[in-house]
Amino acid sequence: MSQSELFKTTQLGPYTLKNRIVLPPLTRSRSSQPGNIANDLMATYYRQRSGAGFMVTEGTQIEPRGQGYAWTPGIHSPEQIQGWRKVTDAVHAEGGVIFAQLWHVGRVSHTSLQPGGEAPVAPSAIRADNVKVFIETGPGTGTLADPSTPRALSTKEVKELVELYAQAARNALDAGFDGVELHCANGYLVNQFISAHTNQRDDEYGGSLQNRLRFLREITLAVAGVVGKERVGVRFAPLFATTDEDRVYLGLVEEDPHQTYIEAVKILEEVGIAYLSLAEADWENAPELPETFREAVRKTFSGKIIYAGKYTAERGNRVIKAGWGDLIAFGRPFIANPDLPARIANNWPLNPVDPSTMYGGTDKGYTDYPTYKS
Repeated sequence: MSQSELFKTTQLGPYTLKNRIVLPPLTRSRSSQPGNIANDLMATYYRQRSGAGFMVTEGTQIEPRGQGYAWTPGIHSPEQIQGWRKVTDAVHAEGGVIFAQLWHVGRVSHTSLQPGGEAPVAPSAIRADNVKVFIETGPGTGTLADPSTPRALSTKEVKELVELYAQAARNALDAGFDGVELHCANGYLVNQFISAHTNQRDDEYGGSLQNRLRFLREITLAVAGVVGKERVGVRFAPLFATTDEDRVYLGLVEEDPHQTYIEAVKILEEVGIAYLSLAEADWENAPELPETFREAVRKTFSGKIIYAGKYTAERGNRVIKAGWGDLIAFGRPFIANPDLPARIANNWPLNPVDPSTMYGGTDKGYTDYPTYKS
């Protein structure tokens, strides 16, 4: 397997990647409290996985209102920036390349997670259903809860949010990150602007598809202006189907997902960003993305394309060989196998993941998964 497509070097913006295996954004809720600060334990976790050709952090909220789950890290305070510096130093010491994923959950939140117990903010005052948020009930303990009803952002507040994304990008550079990824997937804030289901605005950010894509365009341009377009990625989850399976959150299925997302990708191509990350449906027996969509994305976008979603090494190789994608992200396998690239290269067996330790907790199920011993 070490001769496979996954182990060919490739260029991503200014970086030469040693392989095409990606550690994608994976929420683990291990930040230090109070303050949602990245810590030494998190630095160990990322360092252990720096055999990846490319790494993206878990979603990190760009401002206090951007949080939808207890204990997720932020990147808006000086203490948070210092905390992330531990992570980037640890990864760079191993020769790794790591981007920060900038996150704002929008309506997928709860008043107990919001500053002053206020309502979450969103494009429109429509409550999220078929989704749970995770709230703290005491030190180190929490529970799933229904999201609170959001309030609609004013036009002025939307423009202020664009500036908050730019500031978060500056903070990411201060923390030593090699670049940033914008979380525009899974029904969170940017996706809420894009989707006709969640955006019923009548200002310049609502109505037509181009208006609903305006927020995406503005934050991508703003962040590219800070870090350089060659150090920016964007993540989408273009769902073409959904499931009743109980999950944390999937996102929104548009009436015409093909057109919606190809138009969105055109914006990214105009800005000239380094990569597009596509998170596919990952429930049991989920349908693959239509080949017509994959081909249209490749035709529309000239940067690198990352695919994620229940990929095996074999399936990843197929996607690269078909020319649809350039890098493949492995989520759960990377949680349970810190040495995943070596295991794939040598065809070694994989540790199973422990679902009970995915979110919150200690080093158990986080940094204590064993590397392979022959």
